[in-house]
Amino acid sequence: MRLTSPAFVNGGSIPVRHTCDGDDVSPPLDIDDIPPETKSFVLVMDDPDAPRGTWDHWLAYDIEPTSHIPEGVGTLGTPRRNSWGDAGYGGPCPPAGTHRYIFRVLALDRRLGLPPGLTKGEVLAAAQPHVLSEAVLVGLYGR
Repeated sequence: MRLTSPAFVNGGSIPVRHTCDGDDVSPPLDIDDIPPETKSFVLVMDDPDAPRGTWDHWLAYDIEPTSHIPEGVGTLGTPRRNSWGDAGYGGPCPPAGTHRYIFRVLALDRRLGLPPGLTKGEVLAAAQPHVLSEAVLVGLYGR
């Protein structure tokens, strides 16, 4: 499986539009080579360079398999709260310096059917035995 974005290349800069300094809308994502037996996706975007530990920017699960997630998507699957306490996308907003933002899509052989409000660790632990494939896209943003 492969994860790309028409907004930025892997290892490249995330446009301001997709950050807290711009419109703070999620970037468009394209997913290729999805395993045919995929029943759902898990989507994670986090910042491992945050000063107080990994900062969660976006987490959703039980997403219908699709080859394209549009820019500024509203509700996506079952959303989990990000580190700001909001459901849905929260764009890059580093306090200083350049940070890495890791987008991951997991293709699962089933829907998880979990209740909202679980931690990222709980969602990923429930997903792990059902992962068919995983794709990663890294974007950079600095202030």
